[in-house]
Amino acid sequence: MAVFKPVKTKKVYEEIIEQVKLLITEGQLQPGDKLLSERELAEKLDVSRASVREAFSALEMAGIIKIKPGEGSFVRQVSFNNLIEPLSFMLQLETDDMFELLEVRKVLEVAAVGMAAQRATEQDIEAMGKALQAMHQDVLRGDLGDVADAEFHYSVMHAAHNSILNRVMNTIHDLMLSNMRNSRQRMFNSPGMPQILLGMHQNIYQAICDGDAKMARHYMQQHLSLIAKEMSKYRTRAFRSQSNIHQ
Repeated sequence: MAVFKPVKTKKVYEEIIEQVKLLITEGQLQPGDKLLSERELAEKLDVSRASVREAFSALEMAGIIKIKPGEGSFVRQVSFNNLIEPLSFMLQLETDDMFELLEVRKVLEVAAVGMAAQRATEQDIEAMGKALQAMHQDVLRGDLGDVADAEFHYSVMHAAHNSILNRVMNTIHDLMLSNMRNSRQRMFNSPGMPQILLGMHQNIYQAICDGDAKMARHYMQQHLSLIAKEMSKYRTRAFRSQSNIHQ
């Protein structure tokens, strides 16, 4: 039985990658062996499922594991070089500029939600519904709801059933979650904003349920545009406040 160690590092996904590679080189993991599921491994390592998902995605791109939808992740027959060469090709997003991230999200998510409206399975609809319900409960409790928000958007992305798109989204998961947390903290100061955001997510969900790709894209574009607009207002207010201080 392969033994994993708890992860304690800033770059969590890199540590997970190294542990998997080490277990393979030591022979504890053999070609054809099935890895633990994202949930199981996240619990064992005491990390987020998103970090495990990001590590698995990078390992698959490196040719070290094979992810089979509905079956799991399996160790591939790999050469020594596969294990010692750095994963230099992995997408690294250094910027924390939320406006640049929102531009990226518009490109990816507006297209993805249209695909989701056409391809979503019953399981996908159920996952989105659960995330939406959790978001609703957060609003009722007065909580921020950033985690449920992220889960909803990732459920939509998964429902597009495009593996490459999922990999791209996995690489920016932590940045997205941080972005959602920051934007919600600022936007929630506006009266009625939690309910407005919840309503927008409900519209997106309903359009997907109806199989209406056009409306799904419209609602997602509307949602992300509102966030950009509100964040622009916040930045302007902050700039003016700073200017007044220095006058």
